[in-house]
Amino acid sequence: MFDKEVMWQTVSEAARVGIAGHIRPDGDCVGSCLGLYNYITGNYSCEVDVFIEELEEDFSFMRGSEKVITTFPDEKPYDVFFAIDCGDIERLGKAEKYLKKAVVSYCIDHHGTNPGFAGENLIVPEAAATAEVLFDLADPEKITKNCAECLYLGIVHDTGVFKHSNTTRHTMEVAGALLEYGVSSQKVIDETFYEKTYLQNQILGRCLMESILCMDGKVIISAVDRKIQALYGLVSSDTDGVIDQLRETKGVEVAILLKEMNPRVWRVSMRSRYTVDVAAICSKFGGGGHVRAAGCMLNGSVHDVINTLTREIEAQMGQNE
Repeated sequence: MFDKEVMWQTVSEAARVGIAGHIRPDGDCVGSCLGLYNYITGNYSCEVDVFIEELEEDFSFMRGSEKVITTFPDEKPYDVFFAIDCGDIERLGKAEKYLKKAVVSYCIDHHGTNPGFAGENLIVPEAAATAEVLFDLADPEKITKNCAECLYLGIVHDTGVFKHSNTTRHTMEVAGALLEYGVSSQKVIDETFYEKTYLQNQILGRCLMESILCMDGKVIISAVDRKIQALYGLVSSDTDGVIDQLRETKGVEVAILLKEMNPRVWRVSMRSRYTVDVAAICSKFGGGGHVRAAGCMLNGSVHDVINTLTREIEAQMGQNE
């Protein structure tokens, strides 16, 4: 049984605490890491390091973003180390070494595929975001506006601004409670979710124009190969939001975005609406995520990857009929 009182007592007795999120960090990862950072630094006297692989400019307004460490130097063991929003230990990337060396380690997450890889694990699959889990762990009287803003961002991003099926009554109650700390919902949502650069809009347009429909219009697929990435000078965040826009296509059950990371090596992002469990599909290929949002890596030509994924989707749809 996970005991939050013991966890906070352990933090209070620690001299050094480390926090890290998963590779290719999204809004929930960043918001949760910085939310925990602000909570600990605001209430405890320990030294705190927060590691995030990369930090998008859109998230730089959050308190603590200037303290983020994007390199992973060798450090003496942390008294307490937190793995945040990581579905498995490989997702920690270069921060894995900190968890393994820590005196006490915690994994705080909401991915249902998480096997529990830390010394102590709190995995809440019914939570819409790891930020929601962290709010439930915190003492409401010790949460500051800076902490609340970070946690609110995490919830906004993992719920698609409260429209995804993972949004529950409790999610909305937590979001409402966070607003009472003075968080500007408009600022967080507009500046980090909807606002796009001109380049991001160009890529979105291209992905939509070059997308294909298959399986009687139930699946939509778009691919961004290495040539396109080089032509536009893309960075990872430039394709943010593309998969969600594909998913909004009328009649579509599953949206797939393929991004070529190395020759014939594709990062797969999948989203579904109502029936297909994309986490189950991605887990077959070493990936994971949520029932309606997941990802993995696949090798081969773009046609090989499409054929592999559509076979799995077709099998699930056949079982659900």
